[in-house]
Amino acid sequence: MAKILIVDDEVSIRKTLREILEFEKYEVHESGDGLDALVKIKQTDFDVMIMDIKMPKMDGMEALERVNLLAPDTPVIMISGHANIDVAVDAVKKGAFDFISKPPDLNRLLITVRNAMDKSSLITETKVLKRKVSKSKTQAIIGNSDGIDAIKSTIDRVAPTEARVLVTGENGTGKELVARWVHEKSNRKDGNIIEVNCAAIPSELIESELFGHEKGSFTSAHKQRIGKFELANGGTIFLDEIGDMSLKAQAKVLRALQENRITRVGGDKEIGVDVRVVAATNKDLRKEINAGRFREDLYHRLAVIIIHVPPLNQRREDIPLLVDHFNAMICNEYGIPPKKFTKEGISALKNVNWTGNIRELRNVTERLIILSGEEITEEDVLRYVLPSSDETIHEFKKVFDQFNNVGELHEYIDREFANYKSS
Repeated sequence: MAKILIVDDEVSIRKTLREILEFEKYEVHESGDGLDALVKIKQTDFDVMIMDIKMPKMDGMEALERVNLLAPDTPVIMISGHANIDVAVDAVKKGAFDFISKPPDLNRLLITVRNAMDKSSLITETKVLKRKVSKSKTQAIIGNSDGIDAIKSTIDRVAPTEARVLVTGENGTGKELVARWVHEKSNRKDGNIIEVNCAAIPSELIESELFGHEKGSFTSAHKQRIGKFELANGGTIFLDEIGDMSLKAQAKVLRALQENRITRVGGDKEIGVDVRVVAATNKDLRKEINAGRFREDLYHRLAVIIIHVPPLNQRREDIPLLVDHFNAMICNEYGIPPKKFTKEGISALKNVNWTGNIRELRNVTERLIILSGEEITEEDVLRYVLPSSDETIHEFKKVFDQFNNVGELHEYIDREFANYKSS
């Protein structure tokens, strides 16, 4: 039986609505103000809410914003006996499903409730479908080396807990993938995982990005903005490259972790948030602490569990599996059959100095698929991969500078390659 919560400070209105809805076989709950309604939606999953705009303690508009955070998938029908069209439009903009004037027209009310039920059912069905395909969308962690087996085992043990996780490792090793699997195997998997690249956001904007801002709080703040912590409510926030975050932002993140509350930039209202934090960095945070660039108290808050992702050069035995994975994925994207890598070609790839780690290997695999024939050999690797590795890039540039165009360079490469084969 579908559950409906009626929120109104007038007992007579609640009684009238209850009788109408119970006659239609709905399970009806009541609340006299916004605060009590928030308590009830934490305890019960409602299919629809009907809420008055004007109430004591917490009015309907403020309660609507809180409901959007606590139960974002629950349609809210706003009602009022004194509102005008501007108020109705404002309510819908803030997330209300619909707006009805008091006293409500019986047919209009029931049609609106049924439409809201249809939306609620559609959201539920969509969630079920997303759960069925979520694992296919989250790429597998490829490899059977000791380091990767240890990571998989740690994720299995840690993910179901609420422990914060710090993922460390070089750029391109797959730290984001580890974070996504921590979320995927957690009790929060039905919630959002919100990613924030701390290195890509200017220091003056990072606070607004994380915590949101109120309209007019700074020059370009033309409207209110919800921050990443609020968007991740009930799920996981992934703070990538947290070692690049400013000390001021670190202090606010620390407070959010301590109190489970945030304040938007330019605001004075505290907002409760329920998020799990997974952070990642390519820096040695201990050295950053000693240099005064990272807060030690924040480090201890984040590093409850540390998962280190080894560089590809330390897990070369995983390269054949990774190449097979990328080969199938890339060829599928291009709509062509997977190409064959010879044993010698794979051996040559295992001898490359992978300074860019998994990301570089993926790009190199794509390059070989595009430039090589149906079979990718050791010769293809020597021609298209090794000249771009760190050990030979300087020499390659010197050679390149000798030629007037790419054609002359290719002739040189072909000539040197022929000499290599005959030697």
